[in-house]
Amino acid sequence: MHLLVINPNISESVTTLIDAEARRAASPGTTVTTRTAASGVAYIETRLEAGLAAPAVAEIVAAEGAAADAVVVAAFGDPGLPGLKELVDVPVVGITEAALATASLLGVRFSIVAISERITAWYRDCVDRAGLTSRLASIRSLRDPLRAIGTVQEDFREDLVRLAHEVVERDGADVVILAGAPLAGMARDVAHRLPVPVVDGISAGVAQAEALVRLAPGVARAGSCARPPAKDHAGLSPALAARLADRPSENHDHDHRTAGAAR
Repeated sequence: MHLLVINPNISESVTTLIDAEARRAASPGTTVTTRTAASGVAYIETRLEAGLAAPAVAEIVAAEGAAADAVVVAAFGDPGLPGLKELVDVPVVGITEAALATASLLGVRFSIVAISERITAWYRDCVDRAGLTSRLASIRSLRDPLRAIGTVQEDFREDLVRLAHEVVERDGADVVILAGAPLAGMARDVAHRLPVPVVDGISAGVAQAEALVRLAPGVARAGSCARPPAKDHAGLSPALAARLADRPSENHDHDHRTAGAAR
């Protein structure tokens, strides 16, 4: 099985964290290719920044997604989803939707621990879009400025653990989600210090993507996730234009999904 994992922000230091956790989470025999957005911001905190990241992610998906068995969008908030699901005929999984789905299986109510206060409004939007607002116990976040996005875990580990305890003790969370790619891998290190399950978005995204490939559920040829209708366009890259012009081939898709499921 081959997974394409995309960092929607431009920070290579975060890509390094994503890549390491994705490879730890992947099953034996699964290969991981990690890519970084070519344009956008250092890390995404707002709806606008997520909108800026979406075209950069779409370019990578258009160029490389069809050759993978599944794609993982590795930024909390899932920039570009659900539209990216219309672009290729393989599963496209966002780490937010994967983390929320995983947390929902582990407990009744979950809380999100975030790296900045500004980011919390966007995260609430994401939970609402997933239809899980009734199960959200709280979102708590760091308040101090970040020194560097790639060192958040080292700079604020004890503060993040304290926040995780607070969402359990004060907000009634059954599960804690450590949100955002800069926290990739931290759940492994601190799970023994917390009294409830802890979810990492990157590992959840990899596990959910692998599961979807193995399930081989088929390709969307109808409904809102089907390929967009052909129409005139301008200013698109050759890779993106080619994906929009390509129509799903029933035999090709069946062969691709069957091969992926067998790996």
